[in-house]
Amino acid sequence: MAGAVVITRPRQQAEPLARAVAALGRESVLLPLLDISPLPDAGQAVLRRVLADLAAYALVVFVSPNAIDAAFAHIEAWPAGVDIGVVGEGSRAALARHGVADGRVRIHCPNDPAFSDSEHLLQALDLARLAGRRVLVVRGEGGRELLPDALRGAGALVETVSSYRRAVPGLSPELAAQLAGLLARPNDWIITSSEALRGLVSLVERLEPIELQHQLRQQRLIVPHARIHDTARALGFGRLVLTGSGDERLLAALQSQA
Repeated sequence: MAGAVVITRPRQQAEPLARAVAALGRESVLLPLLDISPLPDAGQAVLRRVLADLAAYALVVFVSPNAIDAAFAHIEAWPAGVDIGVVGEGSRAALARHGVADGRVRIHCPNDPAFSDSEHLLQALDLARLAGRRVLVVRGEGGRELLPDALRGAGALVETVSSYRRAVPGLSPELAAQLAGLLARPNDWIITSSEALRGLVSLVERLEPIELQHQLRQQRLIVPHARIHDTARALGFGRLVLTGSGDERLLAALQSQA
């Protein structure tokens, strides 16, 4: 009998996937491994000020669906002629929810859905066209500098702005009991963030008995991005399924693994 499907993405994006998993006849468990919260008032003021000048940019890159959702709370309409960059199909879906799709706006994304990350977005961009032009990167607090640094190296005039906060949840007694219960049997874990995976390992390392750490490495992880796959390998996981970006591919992997 198949175990549960543990969905670890932030709660805001987890429920549609949970419904799709249930439609496959699988039990789904919501286990958000990143808490997403708004910026404080000062951060919100900076975000609004930057977004009010969107028309001045040649390209705006959103690093995640959370960045899109947080930013579009302050965007009434997308300005004409401003391209968008995203790293995965989840971000495309988030843009569509806010009325932005290919055709009216040019959306750049990695060419290979198996490599949905900043490195492969850079390969899909015409960097020469961005030289001397303004580019905005919208991200969570403490985001990686790889993308902004690479764009600056190509001559773009890059600015960054935070649109939300994220943090691994604290290890409450309730979360500890939930983790111990999930690790007591084999399950399929959908992991959509390297940061979330590292947070999961950190949480389990604080649990007793220590055998739970071994049981964690025996779980099957279903991951959409090669970078998460590499992170999982480095953390000692061996049962890995790399799907490529998008919920459809995650769901197809669940069906093929059943």
